[in-house]
Amino acid sequence: MIDFHTHILPGIDDGSKDIEMTERMLEMEAAQGVEVVYATPHFYAHRRNVESFLKRREQSYGQVKQLLASRSDLPQVRAGAEVYYFHGMGRANQLPALCIEGTRVLLLEMPFEQWTDSVYRDVADIVRRWELKVVLAHVERYIDFQKDRSVWNEVMELPVTIQMNAGNFLQFGLKRRWCMNLLTSDERTIIGTDCHNLVSRPPNLGQARSYIEKRAGREVLERIDRLEAELLDL
Repeated sequence: MIDFHTHILPGIDDGSKDIEMTERMLEMEAAQGVEVVYATPHFYAHRRNVESFLKRREQSYGQVKQLLASRSDLPQVRAGAEVYYFHGMGRANQLPALCIEGTRVLLLEMPFEQWTDSVYRDVADIVRRWELKVVLAHVERYIDFQKDRSVWNEVMELPVTIQMNAGNFLQFGLKRRWCMNLLTSDERTIIGTDCHNLVSRPPNLGQARSYIEKRAGREVLERIDRLEAELLDL
């Protein structure tokens, strides 16, 4: 089982505060059957450059590597980034450096506003010009901003993978229904926790998968697992 989207690296963003919290979060992941965790701290181009981000990430990741060397019972951790959209990013030549390590998979956080034609062109360039495998992070969080869904539809027609947060499947309401409909109708969907801490945004992949299996069947989980394995060349 893979948790594709987490903020589990210590002290680098608004996720885990320190290595002790990281250790407890990884223990929670392990208890739920997660075998591989992708650490995807936020990258904001307007706050720091790529080199500075990668240096800071490596320092944080180094603490986790040291922890894992002494804890064989914890999941593997691989580094990546959650890259927030910026205008013109389709022409940015450093995007491959922000992919999940060892892959050409880019976790892209889209703007929390009405998407425009320029947004579409940037995403299309990332996919076609740079030949990156784009995963749209927590797509359920953008839909309410799309009063005009024409660009939304164009983006969703691109060869992208769609990630939704596990917590949506653990709450009553229209959002859970929307996520279940997308999960069962679009075979490009995967699940990640987007966990940030131990309480308000904890690792909860196991609970979400249990709900999905009960409502949609085991075959949906198997499809997710196959897609993630293909995406990440596992």
